[in-house]
Amino acid sequence: MAKKVFAWSPIRKLMKDNGAEMVARDAVDALIDYLEQVAEHVTGVALEMTRHANRKKLTNEDMNIAIDLVEEEFGDID
Repeated sequence: MAKKVFAWSPIRKLMKDNGAEMVARDAVDALIDYLEQVAEHVTGVALEMTRHANRKKLTNEDMNIAIDLVEEEFGDID
């Protein structure tokens, strides 16, 4: 298994801050896996914007466009 990018404790705290009184380790791991997959996908879409503009630096605008496109594709999470 690959090393996680997101730290376990802040994700667990986020879950608890949103109402989960007790959180199993595998539940935190599942959310971390999902968040990493979403981050990789959105970053890939943003890189397409960067390359289309013939730039090397991925910008905030690239990320915002990518987030909007992914939300259109999969639905808004708000």
